[in-house]
Amino acid sequence: MPTSFEDLPATLGELRASGHQIRGVKAEIRSNLLAALRDGVDPWAGIVGFGSTVLPQVERALIAGHDIVLLGERGQGKTRLLRSLINLLDEWTPVIAFSELGEHPFEPIAPETIRRAGELGDALPVSWRHRSARYTEKLATPDTAVADLIGDVDPVKVAQGRSLGDPETIHFGLIPRAHRGIVAINELPDLAERIQVALLNVMEERDIQVRGYTLRLPLDVLLVASANPEDYTNRGRIITPLKDRFGAEIRTHYPLRLEDEIALVQQEADLVAEVPGHLLEIIARFTRLLRESTAIDQSSGVSARFSVAAAETVAAAALRRSALTAEASASARPIDLQSVISVLRGKLEFATGEEGREEEILEHLLRRATAETARSRLRGVDLTPLAEAVTAHPLRTGDRVPAADVVGALPDVPVLTVIAQRLGATGTEDPGPMASAAELALELLFLTRKLAKEPSDDGDTVSYG
Repeated sequence: MPTSFEDLPATLGELRASGHQIRGVKAEIRSNLLAALRDGVDPWAGIVGFGSTVLPQVERALIAGHDIVLLGERGQGKTRLLRSLINLLDEWTPVIAFSELGEHPFEPIAPETIRRAGELGDALPVSWRHRSARYTEKLATPDTAVADLIGDVDPVKVAQGRSLGDPETIHFGLIPRAHRGIVAINELPDLAERIQVALLNVMEERDIQVRGYTLRLPLDVLLVASANPEDYTNRGRIITPLKDRFGAEIRTHYPLRLEDEIALVQQEADLVAEVPGHLLEIIARFTRLLRESTAIDQSSGVSARFSVAAAETVAAAALRRSALTAEASASARPIDLQSVISVLRGKLEFATGEEGREEEILEHLLRRATAETARSRLRGVDLTPLAEAVTAHPLRTGDRVPAADVVGALPDVPVLTVIAQRLGATGTEDPGPMASAAELALELLFLTRKLAKEPSDDGDTVSYG
C-alpha cells in the first residue's frame, strides 16, 4: 500500500472536479467481475476444484446483486472463497477522512459526518481506502452480542457530556463499520437466534436500529456467510426469515477430480522436504478413500486440511531421517507414509461401532491408495525381473535407512530404469528420488503378493524378499 496520495483528490471539491462517479458495493463487484470475465482474467486465483460447479453459481449471484450463504462440510474452501471476493473490489476508493463508517464523500450517512460535511462543504477532507480494508470477517460464536455486530450506546461518550438521546453516543458495531464493503460471517448457525434477528433489517431494509434510537443508517454492504449443513441440527440453525433474505444458497464440495485434490495439496502444503508426485497422489487417493469409507463418519467430512497435513507430515518424516542419517538432502519415500496414520488419526471421526479398529481401517485404506497409485503409474511395466532379483537377494529399507543405502542395494535390472522414468527419478544425482521410486515398485510387488515383507526388530526397517 502506498503511504501518500499526492496524485489523488484530497478534498470533496477536488473529487467532484475529477469526474468521479459513486456506485454501490454490489454494482462495483458486478462491474469488476464482468470486466474480468470479458478480459479472460481469472478472478478466483487460488480456488481449486470449483471451476465448473461452485464458481459459476457464485458469479451469477454476484451479478444479480445477491447476498450469499455457502453450505458445505469442513475444509471445503468456503472461507478461502469468501476472502477472494476482495479481488472484485476497486483497489482504492475515496472515503471521508476520519469518519468511523468509511462513508463516501458524496453520501455521508452518520450524524457526525453529515454535520461535518455541511460545515466544510468542498473543503471536506478525503482519504483513500484500499480494498483489503473493506473486507470484514466474523467467526460466529454463541457469545456474540448484538452490540458486536450492530452497535450499542457508548458509556464513554455519555460520560463526556453527551445526552443519551444524542445519536453520536452510539458505538457502531462490525457491520456498520463495514459500510461500502463486504461482511463475512463464518459458521452462521452458531449465532444465537435472537442475534440472527438483528440481521434482518440489515439484509432487507439495509439499515440498523440501536437501543430504540430512531437513527437509520442506509448501509451499503454485501453480506456473505458460511455454514456446515449439519450445524442446522447439531449446534443451531439459520432462522427461516434470515435464510429467506439470502438471495443465493450455494453448496460447496470436496474436489471432484483426483487432479484437483493433488493440486490443492501442492498449493496449500508447506513442505520442509521434497515430496515426489507419486507420494502426493497416494495422499490424495487416501483422502478420497476416507471420504468414501463407511467406517468414517461422513457427516463431519474429511477436510482438505487432512491431506495438506498428511503431505507436511510425510515431508517432516523425510527431514527427520536426513538429520538422523546425515543425508545431504531430504526426499520423502513410501516408508514415510506410515507416519500419517499415527500422527493424523485424531483428525478423523469414526463411525459408531468402529472403536478399536481405527488403525486397522487406516492401514487398509492407505494400502489401497498405494496400490492404486502404483498400478496407475507403472501400468504395463513388467516387474517380474525385479521381484526375482529381490527374492534372491533381500533388500532392506526403512525409516532410518539412508536413500543411498537403498539405491546401493538395488539389483542391476533394466526394469529399474523404466521405473525411474515413470516416477520422475531421472536426471539427478540425488539418490532420494530413485530410492522413493524403487520403494513404490517394491510395495506394489508386496501388495500383489509377489514379494514378502517382514519388519525388523527395531521396528523401523523392513526386508523385501
